[in-house]
Amino acid sequence: MLKPDFVKKGDKIAIVSTARKISKKEIKEAIDIIKNWNLIPVIGSTVGLEHNQFAGTDEDRRKDLQKMLDDNEIKAIWCARGGYGTIRIIDLLDLSNFKKKPKWIIGYSDITVLHAHIHNLGISTIHAAMPVDIHKGTDESRQSLHDSLFGKDIEYKIPSFEKNKRGNCKGKVIGGNLSILYSMCGSKSSIDCNGKILCIEDLDEYLYHIDRMLQNLKRNGYFDELSGLIVGGMTKMHDNNISFGKNAKEIILDIVQEYSFPVVFDFPMGHIEDNRALIMGAEISLEVKKESVTLKYM
Repeated sequence: MLKPDFVKKGDKIAIVSTARKISKKEIKEAIDIIKNWNLIPVIGSTVGLEHNQFAGTDEDRRKDLQKMLDDNEIKAIWCARGGYGTIRIIDLLDLSNFKKKPKWIIGYSDITVLHAHIHNLGISTIHAAMPVDIHKGTDESRQSLHDSLFGKDIEYKIPSFEKNKRGNCKGKVIGGNLSILYSMCGSKSSIDCNGKILCIEDLDEYLYHIDRMLQNLKRNGYFDELSGLIVGGMTKMHDNNISFGKNAKEIILDIVQEYSFPVVFDFPMGHIEDNRALIMGAEISLEVKKESVTLKYM
C-alpha cells in the first residue's frame, strides 16, 4: 500500500463535507485543533451549504472534494461529518491526479465509501473522528489522529472482552461502517478481505439489520480468508417488539463461528467518544489474549 506523505508544521488541511450539511459554527473546535497542531485549515465551499439534508447538491460536493484532491498544497482532506451522501459522488470523481500525488483522507461512518474505494487504488487513508465531533471525544482519540497524521509510532492496548476469540494475526487493516460496507457489495468499491483484518462498527440499527448485513458479507466471501475481525462500537442498537433473540455481539459470533480467525469486541473505534484513529491499508499485528488486546503497526 502507498502511504501519503505524513504532514509537517505549516501544511494545509482541508475540511469538506461529502455528505450531510454542516455549519461553520459546528467545525469551530476542529479549526482550533488544526491550528493548535501548527497546521493551516482550508475550509471548503460545502461547509455552510444546504440542499435538503446534504451539504449542497451532488455537483457542489463533488466539485469541492475534487478541488481539494487536485490542489497539491493540500496535504490532507478531513471530511466534516458523515450521515449520507458520499456514495452519490464517488463515481463522479477524477482520481488520476490523486493517484499520482496522494494525500490523507480522514473520516469515518459514511466516509467508509472513500476508505474502501481508495483502498482498492492501493492508497492508505485514516479512519478517525471528524470535525463535527472530535471536540466531544477523548483526549486519546484526538491524540491518535494527530500521531497518525504526523507519522508517529502508534500502539493500542486495551482490556480483553470475555467473548473475544483469542489468537494472533497479521494483515492490512480495512473496513469501517458495516452499513456502508454492505451497501457497496457487488460494486467496484467493494473490498477484498483475503488475508486482511476487517474492522466494523455501526450506529442506530435494528439487530436483524445487523444479522442481514453480516449474512450478506459472509455470502460475498468477506470472511472466507479473513485474517482477523475487529468490532468497534455497535452503538444504540434496536430490537423489534418480537425480540431477535441475540445482541449484536452474539449475532457476530454466531455468523463467524465456523472460522478460526481471532475476533475483538469493544475496540475503540466508531460512533463512540473514544474513536481512535486507524490507518486503513497499513500492515498491523493483532494479539488477542485473555487479559488484553494489542494492535501494533508493522
